[in-house]
Amino acid sequence: MSNIDFSPLLRSMIGFDRMTSALESAYRAEPGGYPPYNIEACGENDYRITMAIAGFSEQDLGIEVKENILTVSGGRPEDADQDRHFLYRGIANRSFERKFQLADYVRVVEARLENGLLHVELRREIPEAMKPRKIQIRSDAQRDGYIEGESKRAVA
Repeated sequence: MSNIDFSPLLRSMIGFDRMTSALESAYRAEPGGYPPYNIEACGENDYRITMAIAGFSEQDLGIEVKENILTVSGGRPEDADQDRHFLYRGIANRSFERKFQLADYVRVVEARLENGLLHVELRREIPEAMKPRKIQIRSDAQRDGYIEGESKRAVA
């Protein structure tokens, strides 16, 4: 297995340490897996994760967000099928845990279970202080509170 060298990117990017570690772990992660899922962009700041979890009820599922990692897990008691004798078992009855790395300011809005599909709605909510703002550029004369050649009045 090869490693990805992010050093060319990091020369001009400050504070993206967590992003590079997330990319490296995603590169190492196993593709596919159980349960299958989709990730959709539903708008500029809205996302949906849909997981196919047929046979699981709300009581069998757990959703947790900790340190920007969304963890969806599911498990059913093994004793539920002990009194049944299967000739063929093609429907998976195994526990799972699926983790998703969330960007800053992405929060879970809701989760709902419909027809064997778990939908997790996400929204990116950027705080006002983090939104782009225009920075005024002033000259040295303006910094001193007046413009040369004019009376010493404050410049707004």
